[in-house]
Amino acid sequence: MVEKIQAGVAMLKVIESWGVDHIYGYPGGSINSTMDSLQKEQENIKYIQVRHEQVGALAAAADAKLTGKVGVAFGSAGPGAVNLLNGLYDAKEDHVPVLAIVGQVPHDRMNYDYFQEFNEAPMFDDVAVYNRVVMTPESLPYVIDKAIRMAYKENGVAVVIIPNDFGYVQITDNHYSTERTRNQEQPKPEPDVEMVREAWDMIKAAKYPVFHLGQGARGATKEIEQLSEKLQIPIIITGLAKGVVPDDYKGNVGPSNRASSKVANELIKKTDLLISIGANFPFALAVYGDRPFKYIQVDNDQAIFGRHHSLDLGIWSDAKLFIEKLSEISDDVAPSPFYKAAVAAQKDWRTYLKGLMDRTEGPLEYEQVYKQINRVAEEDAVFSMDVGDNTINSFRFLDMNPKQKILTSALFATMGCGIPGAMASKLSFPDRQVFNIAGDGAFSMVMQDMITEKRYNLPIINIVTSNRHLSFIKSEQDDVPQAEFGVDLTDADYAKIAEGMGVKGIKVDTPDQLEGAFDEAMKEVDAGRPVLIDANITDKRGIPVELDLSSEDSVYTPEFLKKWDAEQLKPFDEYLAEYSAE
Repeated sequence: MVEKIQAGVAMLKVIESWGVDHIYGYPGGSINSTMDSLQKEQENIKYIQVRHEQVGALAAAADAKLTGKVGVAFGSAGPGAVNLLNGLYDAKEDHVPVLAIVGQVPHDRMNYDYFQEFNEAPMFDDVAVYNRVVMTPESLPYVIDKAIRMAYKENGVAVVIIPNDFGYVQITDNHYSTERTRNQEQPKPEPDVEMVREAWDMIKAAKYPVFHLGQGARGATKEIEQLSEKLQIPIIITGLAKGVVPDDYKGNVGPSNRASSKVANELIKKTDLLISIGANFPFALAVYGDRPFKYIQVDNDQAIFGRHHSLDLGIWSDAKLFIEKLSEISDDVAPSPFYKAAVAAQKDWRTYLKGLMDRTEGPLEYEQVYKQINRVAEEDAVFSMDVGDNTINSFRFLDMNPKQKILTSALFATMGCGIPGAMASKLSFPDRQVFNIAGDGAFSMVMQDMITEKRYNLPIINIVTSNRHLSFIKSEQDDVPQAEFGVDLTDADYAKIAEGMGVKGIKVDTPDQLEGAFDEAMKEVDAGRPVLIDANITDKRGIPVELDLSSEDSVYTPEFLKKWDAEQLKPFDEYLAEYSAE
């Protein structure tokens, strides 16, 4: 006797076979067959009911970023499908595998202008690497399996649109999954030895070489530190590479551009050789696209060679394998005055940042909030960082190590990614401490999903830095310059809003309240409950190190330094002179 299975259940069994244990979505009439299947399979796959499809798609993207495994979200026909797009574009831009299941009206109602029916496939053409409408119930599990395979193959979004009636149909119970072939490990490209020797020759000829390290070098922490010391080369990182090298490593000068350290920007202006390793730096054209330095690019994706700067040498290689090979063939370099100058400048920059965090007088400011985050953060904590001023502040003030993870919407940079990322973090790593760090603008876009945190007992530490402005955009308007417009926000008591959703809310208005607030928050999460800290900070801007701080056109005037509480900072050229590196 031929065994039968409901097509929607067969679909879920395929998804389960790929290691997916939870799926995000919101019910709708055109997705009810999937809901019925989820009810039948609830012992094998957990349904996470979000309160907006955007949150579900962003959380699925965050799952993929955190674990490398495909994330899954669904939405119903019409508005549900449209709401998925924001999170799907985030997945596309950050190149992670996501499966989107999209509802459609029953197949015999299609093309009759039925309620909520529209031609959904064209809408997903740009965002998806695989975009299909299921044509028969029998093909549903096959198409889902193919979609997951394509999402992995292309590191992108796969969309499957399902007429609602198909999911109910009984089909032959075959083994539809091809997941077992996923276990075949992909070979990592090894560097061409002669090209590594050429890179070593270029390093020896350079006066001011720097590494620009991306998250492609994750897993090579010890190796890149040793190479940096051996060759006396300071390390600039991309934002997403924060934590790849510990922040307390003396040769790590942090990220460049606006979300950056002063020293990183100065080194990019000074360097005559930049060695990019596993880095996809989206601001490259603005920051160093026209700089006259020599450029070595190391990447495992040949398609991106030359994207950031005119290429002097491109090496197709896994980042760690390149670092190991360069270390093997290179000689120890004598102590470098340039490296010493970079280390000294970074030490002074971090001293400046610590002074801002340690202040106890005056109003509550964001630096003091980050001091408390660092105080309570565990060594393997996950930080879901929303988009806005907290991007800059997190890159500058979080003290991170390679065991920790930072998560954001990197290239698409969509506000409202903080809560979804935190939920995905807690679901993917239930035993790890998870923070959601968001400004009031970003948080208010998705704050309804604190209900989701409460519903599923996700002990997340939500931190809202409330300054009543879209500060990142306000600063951009100031720099144009133009009159500030549309960037002020109506205030709200987010602690009370949290309480209304069943989440403990803690209001903080002064610096002396911070430590007690964080201690109280830790008690909540230790008890297995989410918590929210509403920090009522000023709208002060951090020092804009992306401005030209070079000695040739210096802004290091007494007026500038006083405005940014930065009297102790000095141009990098002074460090070069101090260490006779000119």
